[in-house]
Amino acid sequence: MPPPPRPHWSIIEVGGHACEIHAPPDPHPGRALIYLHGVRERWLRELPALRDQIEAERLPVVAPRAGRCWWIDRIVPEFDPLVTPERFVVDAVRAEVGRRFGVETPGIAILGTSMGGQGALRLSYRHPAIFPVAAAIAPAIDFHTAMRDAADRDDGEYYDTLWRIYGDVERARQDTAILHVHPLNWPRHQCFASDPSDLHWHDGAVRLHSKLVALGIPHTALLEPRGGGHSVEYYDRVAADIMRFVLVALDAESRRLA
Repeated sequence: MPPPPRPHWSIIEVGGHACEIHAPPDPHPGRALIYLHGVRERWLRELPALRDQIEAERLPVVAPRAGRCWWIDRIVPEFDPLVTPERFVVDAVRAEVGRRFGVETPGIAILGTSMGGQGALRLSYRHPAIFPVAAAIAPAIDFHTAMRDAADRDDGEYYDTLWRIYGDVERARQDTAILHVHPLNWPRHQCFASDPSDLHWHDGAVRLHSKLVALGIPHTALLEPRGGGHSVEYYDRVAADIMRFVLVALDAESRRLA
């Protein structure tokens, strides 16, 4: 069920799918955000610190609802029999941002948490010209390891979609965000945050940081201890830093010569 009503937040339909939106009456011109939810499908309004930052900055947002889709470029029947989650975001959601808020690339940032965090990074690596500003909180980057260890995890049922789509751990690994990093074509602004106490997912963030450093790709990695592990508590602790990064990056893009 959606969270309780809140001023300037609502639910719309885009391409037959629900999307949560934030439509401030006096938005900051020329910038907007696409938010990708995690595997537990929390609404953006359920993340207090992120929500409050978005409201304070008068930032328009479209947040698609897609189930446990992992935001991949493969058909996920539970989401849509014809359109992949990735294409839905790149085409339909981005078009809705332009139609509703009058904001186009490069003024659209993409941000996600957990499953959505790896999705935001992965989409920006695959489409850096479309999403030059990407940010992730507690990104679930190495989702193939969750498939491998699902039987021993108390949240193993969350990875059934991956098994149905990939059918093999190695095939899944080859489609993870890290392997979509291109040494010569990358998003101009990227930031990700992960807490060392996030036992299942922190190693993936560290590996991504190491690869980006080795390739000389500019990025911001917030990997110091904040507490909270993989939880809303951690999201709250890094929200201000993440949103500051997004806003500064969008401002830099607005001044960039075409």
